[in-house]
Amino acid sequence: MRVVLFGYQKWGARLLADLMASDHEVVLVVSHPEEGEWSPAIFHESLGDLARENAIPVLYREKAVDDDLVRAIKEHDAEIGVACNWRTWISPEVFSAPTRGTVNTHDSLLPRYAGFSPLNWALINGESQVGITAHWMDAELDRGPIITQRTVPVTPTDTTEDLFERTVVLFGPLALEAFDRVENGPFDWLTQDPAHASFFHKRADPDNHIPWDRPARDLVNLVRAQTGPYPNAWCLHEGRRLRVLEASVSRERCGGTNGRVFAREDTGVIVVAGPDAWRGGQYGLVLQRVADAGDVEHVAGDYFRRMGDYLT
Repeated sequence: MRVVLFGYQKWGARLLADLMASDHEVVLVVSHPEEGEWSPAIFHESLGDLARENAIPVLYREKAVDDDLVRAIKEHDAEIGVACNWRTWISPEVFSAPTRGTVNTHDSLLPRYAGFSPLNWALINGESQVGITAHWMDAELDRGPIITQRTVPVTPTDTTEDLFERTVVLFGPLALEAFDRVENGPFDWLTQDPAHASFFHKRADPDNHIPWDRPARDLVNLVRAQTGPYPNAWCLHEGRRLRVLEASVSRERCGGTNGRVFAREDTGVIVVAGPDAWRGGQYGLVLQRVADAGDVEHVAGDYFRRMGDYLT
C-alpha cells in the first residue's frame, strides 16, 4: 500500500525504517518541527532526516489540520495513513484523506492508559505488563476500534527507559501486522469498551513530588518511573530540592511522621511513609541514591549524616 506516515522522533524513525524494508511504499512523511519542548535524549532520532535521505517528501506541522495537507495526501495517492508518536491533533479531514483511513499506534494496551506518558503512568501504578496498540483513528483521541496489540512484561526492576527500549522496536512490526489485516483480514476490529478506559494527562514537575502519605511500594514505583533520563522524583530537604535516583521498600515496618528520616538500612536511609504511618504498620521508603540541588549524586547513607531530618 501507499503510506503517509505521521510521526516524530525515534518512534517515527524506527517505524519508517521498517516500512521502507517492507512491500509498502511510504509516499509522504508528516512530522513535527524538530525544535520544540524538552524531551529525554533517548527520544532524539530525526524522522525528517531519514525520510529525506531516502527521497521521501517531508512536511512539518504542529497540528495536522489544514487543507493544504489534505491536498498533499491526495496528490500522493496515499491509500493508508499511520501515526506514531504524533503529539497533537489530526483532524478528521486529514486522517480520512488516505483512501482506507489512518491507523494510530499508541504505547499502551488500550483502552487503558489512553493519552499521555502511558509507560510512566503504568509503571507508577505497578502494572505487570505494558504494550502497544494499533487502532483505527477516529474523532476521539485513542478511542477507535482496535486492530491488533502486543504485550511486554514488566519486571520488578524495570524503569520507564527499559520499557521504552523494549516497545519502540515493536511499532514497525505492529504497523505491518495491522496493514496485513487491513488488506487480508480478519476484519473483526475490537470496539473499545468505555467502561474500561482510562485517560492520563502529560506528566509535569509537580507530579514527581514525592507524596509521603502513599505506601512505600507506590513510591518505589514512582522513582523507577522517573529515573534518568526522565525528570526524577523529588522532595525538599532543608528547603532545597533533593532528587531520588534509587529507592526500595524497607525490610521492617516502621512508624511515626511521614517524611521523617528514621534509621539507616545498609547504605541507605529509611524514610517514614504510608497512609497510616503513625500507627506503625507501614513499611518505609529506603533512599539508596540521591542527587542534591547542585546535581551531585550521593549514596543516601553518606548524604544524611544524622537521623531525624524531615523531607517535605
